[in-house]
Amino acid sequence: MPFKSIPQKFNASIKEVVIGTGEAAVTLGGANVLPLYGFDAPIRNPPRVGIEVSDLGPDRDLPGIAEFYAGAETAADQVRRACEKSGAAFVSLSLESADPNGADKPVEDCVALCREAAAAATLPLVIQGSKNVEKDKALFEKIAEALEGRNVLLLSAKEENHKAIAVAAVLAYKQNIGAESAVDINLAKQLNVLISQAGVTTPNVVMNVGSAAAGYGFEYVASTMERVKAAALAQNDTALQFPIVTPVGSEAWAVKEALVSEEDFPEWGPVEQRGIDMEVATAAAVLAAGSDAVILRHPASVKAITKLIAEII
Repeated sequence: MPFKSIPQKFNASIKEVVIGTGEAAVTLGGANVLPLYGFDAPIRNPPRVGIEVSDLGPDRDLPGIAEFYAGAETAADQVRRACEKSGAAFVSLSLESADPNGADKPVEDCVALCREAAAAATLPLVIQGSKNVEKDKALFEKIAEALEGRNVLLLSAKEENHKAIAVAAVLAYKQNIGAESAVDINLAKQLNVLISQAGVTTPNVVMNVGSAAAGYGFEYVASTMERVKAAALAQNDTALQFPIVTPVGSEAWAVKEALVSEEDFPEWGPVEQRGIDMEVATAAAVLAAGSDAVILRHPASVKAITKLIAEII
């Protein structure tokens, strides 16, 4: 019996969120089919790849990273270099130095750095905070004001600080925010509802439902993303119809496979290649599970995932 394909399309769709301005602007979301199901219907906006730059500087112990960022000494220089990477749709600046448990860089200094980065960027800009809810509240309020008109994405707002960030970023300065929850569909939906109750009704919200490196409890990430997409499309749950953006690099480069020396585990091969492999495997998995954009660190990972998306979509 010949195979007959029956397309599975939905009346519901994921909202579209635009980051950046002008010709370089990127649109996330918009699909009305399951992740990567381009055989059921054209995917309105393919998944996007972002490249991450830390304000602490790149890991120049890795030859590929050192070569890519050679001569780029300041964060602004590194953002400019990242924008030149073929396949990158946006650049994500991570304010790791703002962490109160680390360098605890003052808010004013971080804002000044973001201004410099925005001036250097030719691609849309995503700003990742310190991961401290109180510090990020102060950071994002000031950054939203300083970068007014740039239509940046501030990643991320959590339940503890969502209201202040939503009001400052979206309502006051027309920026975009990420709603960050901890790998749970109910928590993700609850946070989206809280943000809407704060007055944010325009499509300026993406979700960051959490991540993990492949093999490190990743099944929870995959099942959460799949349930979110199923509820959004099949059940027309408007509280979950937002694009998902997943920072992959911070997870993939923090696990044992990407850290331990070749001297300790010679059979595992070069450290850098292991990290790239972990990053690529994780990014491919979250895209298949439902992420609309991934944030990667290594230029080789950006190249591999960009090629993967182009061949699938």
